[in-house]
Amino acid sequence: MAERERITDSTITAWIGIGSNLDDPRRQVVSAIASLGSYRPQLEVLWSSRLYGTAPVGGVRQPPFVNAVTRIATRLSPRALLDLLHQTEIAAGRRRSEEIFWGPRILDLDLLSYGDLQMSTPDLVLPHPRLHERAFVLIPLAEYDPHWQIPGRGAISDFLPKVQHQAVQVLTESPARREYPVLQPVLGNT
Repeated sequence: MAERERITDSTITAWIGIGSNLDDPRRQVVSAIASLGSYRPQLEVLWSSRLYGTAPVGGVRQPPFVNAVTRIATRLSPRALLDLLHQTEIAAGRRRSEEIFWGPRILDLDLLSYGDLQMSTPDLVLPHPRLHERAFVLIPLAEYDPHWQIPGRGAISDFLPKVQHQAVQVLTESPARREYPVLQPVLGNT
């Protein structure tokens, strides 16, 4: 079986960062969470944060983002999970080849962590290399557990004071209560 399709022997807990600032961003984020929940048995959504409104980073003028994080259990390899996340983005209408770097996105799904794995390849770094610098990720993660350890870096609570200047606003209490269509990935379309 190819690496991208490999199922591991054990279940791993992973964290996914979700963001959107185009085409009804709240709907995009909630639909992405629903889509992840539809990928059983490859993965199971265990928990999702509230939705947060955040300012964009990177200096490109664009609308504010809606962000959330989701905790999942999966038997997919890290590469296969990343491929599934990219397919979900494509199903939502994302076209990476047409985007401005750090520009607006219809949907952005980031693999933040995969168990305690630390790795670096040209197309996948775990944990996410900027996870500890982004309030729009740290605050939703802290909602679950402020003492959760970022593999190789330390507790979320250690990094929260360093990002307090980044504007983050709670938008909803529970994204799971709203019904939105599930996005179906277009297999083989990358």
